[in-house]
Amino acid sequence: MRAFCLIVLSLSLVALRAQTGSTSGPVELGRASDLLNHGQPAQAIAILQKLAAVEPPIAGAEHELGTAYYSIGDLAEAKEAFAKAIEQDKSDQDSVQMEGLTLYRLGRPDAAIPYLERVVRANPDSNADAHTILGLCFIRLNDYDHARSTYATLFGQPPDSAAAFLLLATILRQMDLPAPAEAQVKKALDIAPNLPLAHFMLGEIAVGKSDYGQAAREFEDERRLNPDFAPAYESLGEAYMHLEKLPEAQMALTKAITLNANLTSAFAKLGAVLLRRQDIQTAIMYLEHAEKLDPGYFETHVILAQAYKRVGREDDARREGAIADKSRH
Repeated sequence: MRAFCLIVLSLSLVALRAQTGSTSGPVELGRASDLLNHGQPAQAIAILQKLAAVEPPIAGAEHELGTAYYSIGDLAEAKEAFAKAIEQDKSDQDSVQMEGLTLYRLGRPDAAIPYLERVVRANPDSNADAHTILGLCFIRLNDYDHARSTYATLFGQPPDSAAAFLLLATILRQMDLPAPAEAQVKKALDIAPNLPLAHFMLGEIAVGKSDYGQAAREFEDERRLNPDFAPAYESLGEAYMHLEKLPEAQMALTKAITLNANLTSAFAKLGAVLLRRQDIQTAIMYLEHAEKLDPGYFETHVILAQAYKRVGREDDARREGAIADKSRH
């Protein structure tokens, strides 16, 4: 019985090969690709499974099958299809890259790295996607030296330069990894003590830890090194607000809006400082300007409601409070 089944299967594959020979194979691949592009992955997969079963293999069938599985989130099947595609064609860099990406998404960064490194070596100047995911793999494994080298190559920086350390610190902060980010930016400053934006990042990390005294010191250092960088003054002003140093906060925020008249948040914070210093009418002036710059910035409406209430403008206060509630949600 088993022999009979094998014979039937063999005859079926021969028949399928006859149906999808050198002429019709590419046509069927194109049809499957079109189905996939029009949101019909199940129909595309049905065609591609048949094409992938043909012996000898139809070029590109396994790659397209992997792409179809990947599109519907069936990562285990996608991994197998891309592996077969690579086995059939060692030069298929697209499948190599997709195998690496699929393994990364399956939570296997260590297994993904060899595939992504292979793509990066083959295309050192052109494949940003592979570089990016390769760097993420190294980060997932806490291998920050290789992560820094990977991103430095992508951005055209020497791997051991201060810029490379700051670059990795920026990426780590975006990933909500403040501790390793802080370590990287401190290494950057060891190499280049006057590196712009390094102290600013340390200040932001300190704010995240509610260490406003340290934050203010870092923002002051950034201001001295980078005197025309408006966000440093805004962040410095906010740190001074938390430290109840209101005159210093007002000065820093005034400098921020002098450098950048479109900083809605800085105008709102300046209004808050003036409100706390009992200069209510001037506070209202800045807050109303902030509202015009960005009506959707809900903090402005919160503070403006408080200011209006302080001067007896109850209807305006209620309106701003209602806008703030709506914007918050």
